Amino acid sequence: MDKVIRRRSAEPGQCDFPPGLHPLLQRIYAGRGISAAADLERELSALLQPADLLGIGPATALLERAVREDLRVLIIGDYDADGATSTALAVSALRACGARNVGYLVPNRFEYGYGLTPEVVELAAAANPDVLVTVDNGISSIEGVAEANRRGMQVLVTDHHLPGETLPDAAAIVNPNQPGCGFAARSTAGVGVIFYVMAALRTRLRENDWFAETRIPEPRMAEFLDLVALGTVADVVPLERNNRILVWHGLRRIRAGQARPGVLALLEVAGRDPARCVASDLGFFAGPRLNAAGRIDDMSHGVECLLAETPAEARRLAEHLHTLNGERREIEAGMLVQAEQLVEALAGDLSGTDLPLAVSLYDPSWHQGVIGILASRIKERLFRPVIAFAPAAEGSAELKGSGRSIPGFHLRDSLARIDAAHPGLIRRFGGHAMAAGLTLEADRFETFRDLFAEDARQSMDDRVPRGEILSDGELGASDFSLEVAALLREAGPWGQAFPEPLFDGEFEVLDQRTVGERHLKLSVAAGAGAAPLDAIAFNPDLERWRDGASRARLAYRLDINRYRGRESVQLVVEHLEAL
Repeated sequence: MDKVIRRRSAEPGQCDFPPGLHPLLQRIYAGRGISAAADLERELSALLQPADLLGIGPATALLERAVREDLRVLIIGDYDADGATSTALAVSALRACGARNVGYLVPNRFEYGYGLTPEVVELAAAANPDVLVTVDNGISSIEGVAEANRRGMQVLVTDHHLPGETLPDAAAIVNPNQPGCGFAARSTAGVGVIFYVMAALRTRLRENDWFAETRIPEPRMAEFLDLVALGTVADVVPLERNNRILVWHGLRRIRAGQARPGVLALLEVAGRDPARCVASDLGFFAGPRLNAAGRIDDMSHGVECLLAETPAEARRLAEHLHTLNGERREIEAGMLVQAEQLVEALAGDLSGTDLPLAVSLYDPSWHQGVIGILASRIKERLFRPVIAFAPAAEGSAELKGSGRSIPGFHLRDSLARIDAAHPGLIRRFGGHAMAAGLTLEADRFETFRDLFAEDARQSMDDRVPRGEILSDGELGASDFSLEVAALLREAGPWGQAFPEPLFDGEFEVLDQRTVGERHLKLSVAAGAGAAPLDAIAFNPDLERWRDGASRARLAYRLDINRYRGRESVQLVVEHLEAL
């Protein structure tokens, strides 16, 4: 689909920024809705307090009793990066607080699906736990919590997903999105929620003299922020101020070499230097390797990597995850070709002009663990909501769907509307505005496909969405420097809803060549007589790019290229148009 470049509106003169802030950063921050110095605060003292979370008192009372009475605690995790980091954090923090009977269970997605189901409770019962703690799941586990209660287990639900009309009958629930919760940072990831719970538990134990009585060293919660940063960025939650503070301090620990061996190993096997780590390294390199365990095999491999105590053990596990990620990429590539063929069959091409406003795709050969990535890839190409489906298991009559949406269309709300109007069509669903999952019978796919498209048509008032590239405007000639590139790099952390600065402008194309399989390497100049600049476009649509063009409009990020010890400015091109 063709995209248009639109420049952000920014009026930095009306903002109360810190004195001496670079004018370019003033413009960038203003374009992201930042208007005061307090919005840029990154000190831990500026974090929201755990006391603002509804349910934090009952949650920490239950955990304190578990610690003091040596109750058997089992962490029930999710099989993505947020779930894995949440699980590792919960296990590590409870043990650091003195809990001696802590284990974890991450249900295999291919056998048990998502969340605390009755089947997962039955599986957990083998460990004879007294307390179940869900992380990054549980808010919709009505039946699973009921089964746990029936078996005499107490359940603490910690989650961040949107709740349904009914909450589970748990001993305690901590979720910033549950009704009545006054916690301002509703976009906190699952790993952020359990971090807050563990921080509140640490405070409660200190106030009740636990550490003084037992002489257990009081854990420093900052030591868990590498996990919080990784899970938060990998889960693509909005980086509002509270999340930015958490991620920033996690990145500082990683850069200082103070992260746990597993996080460092995930970066190293991906070829990233932990000492120069930025949020995008977590999102595009460490996160996918951690996610690969849950997508292809079993997320327990990922959790064990994060819990590894020695660099050697962490490296061994990280290399296994790296191999799994390679397998995931191969599977994804084949599925993407098939998905493009399905889209072409629907509309004749990939422009999306004649497609419904929301697209559902299914092939019986698709891998359940990769459909979320596939939906994201197709969504980016079509710029409309996409749900990809795969068989729940080999020979199963049930389908699992994973969807990704666009700004302005709330995906979970759409599923809720369809479920309310057609009870029984969707067996289970959950998620967020931008990502959601569901389960339905295979013979109901066409019915769902049509209803999903109709719901989108009504929600969007029949308007065909248009892909936009939001730019921070042009850079001046003096801004193409290592100093400015470094300034932008350190001004984040950048991520979802707080995007890395992107600029646009017209350039002379001095040279161009294809590198690798599909990457375009350019040498460009910002104007007549300007110094040449290196530029690279990863996986551009080469069929739409006019080879030999002498001028182009680029949308790009200003980056630093390091090669053989030498640093130079490089434009990372997100969009290019021949002029």
